[in-house]
Amino acid sequence: MSENNWVPEIMYEEGLDGLSSHIPFIQIPIEEEMPRILFIFESRDSGEFEPGQDGEEIPVVDLDLHQYADMAALKSNLDPLTFDLVRSALGLEPLVMAAAKGKEITNTVRQKVGGD
Repeated sequence: MSENNWVPEIMYEEGLDGLSSHIPFIQIPIEEEMPRILFIFESRDSGEFEPGQDGEEIPVVDLDLHQYADMAALKSNLDPLTFDLVRSALGLEPLVMAAAKGKEITNTVRQKVGGD
């Protein structure tokens, strides 16, 4: 990240029909790079309340910090075995197995689109 302290903003695209994509995006300025790690707070109501400045009840919120890593950065910097261990920890299949399944899906789509 450059020294101008740019902060990435996670956004969702909203279509003309009012529906939005379930996959967020980050608009990256030309002089910046996609962050390799994102820090995101999980915010969850605790179900409890505390008094505010004027005596009103304010919900107590629990915050839990999560970190999300760029899988491409991990893949390019880890050996294949370690990368597959990371994938496994995330509930993903080893890369070779996932790639083979991806090729099968692509071939099936091509056959249906091509009319074969």
